[in-house]
Amino acid sequence: MKKLLAITFSFFALNGAAAPTVTIKGSDTMVILNQRWAERYMVERSDVVVQVTGGGSGTGIAALLSGSTDICASSRPMKDKERAALKELTGRNPVEISVAKDGIAVYLHEENPLKELTLEQVALIYRRKVSNWREVGGPDQKIILYSRENNSGTYEFFKEHVLKKKDFTPYAQCLPGTASVANSVARDKRGIGYGGAAYAKGIRFCGIKSDANSPGIYPNEENILDGTYPISRDLYFYLRGPAEGAIKDFIAFVLSSEGQSIVSKVGYYPLKKP
Repeated sequence: MKKLLAITFSFFALNGAAAPTVTIKGSDTMVILNQRWAERYMVERSDVVVQVTGGGSGTGIAALLSGSTDICASSRPMKDKERAALKELTGRNPVEISVAKDGIAVYLHEENPLKELTLEQVALIYRRKVSNWREVGGPDQKIILYSRENNSGTYEFFKEHVLKKKDFTPYAQCLPGTASVANSVARDKRGIGYGGAAYAKGIRFCGIKSDANSPGIYPNEENILDGTYPISRDLYFYLRGPAEGAIKDFIAFVLSSEGQSIVSKVGYYPLKKP
């Protein structure tokens, strides 16, 4: 069962008239960021309600197709077939807006002595071709895999860019959110996981090498913004058509210097260096 996290804020008294409402649904990676944007925006615009719901990027895109959300938050680009489906329904292409940048970090337990892995080694671990840390230079311990559910944009991005579209091993434990993956690795010395770079409590990031001869790169601001971190990505809003009214005003806030400063506070990276 998909875990939905819904928060509704109301800062005004109704006098018989419905307040303008903006709904955002989708990526669990982005749900905290979306909540922070909504909280701050509604302090300034107490006449507008912004509702934030998670569930995964796939869930958000499905909601956009059905017309049950104003904004889809997605941690991966829409697929061609999803774009075509929306155009068939609406007669228009979806509107894609990059709102922040992120690096998919590979999580290790704080006591794991391993410092770096190549992209190929990470792929072999998640395909179960490597099952003991000793095989990649670590301790003689079985590797315990933590992953995301397949409706997650992070799952799909990782599969495409790290596993090169090959299947994950069925032995990975699939969890409903990035926070769950990070928490599981924090409790398991043998564990490995992946997710947004904003989730760092109780774990540490593994340096990622493009190949055996490359240096290990960590998912920090400089490396993500200049593209040297090998698993970097944009985070997106998708709309069914051009933004209007409260939706347009909210997106303008997200892209403003104040909105982008919230990106940094949550642990992701603004579109441009401040």
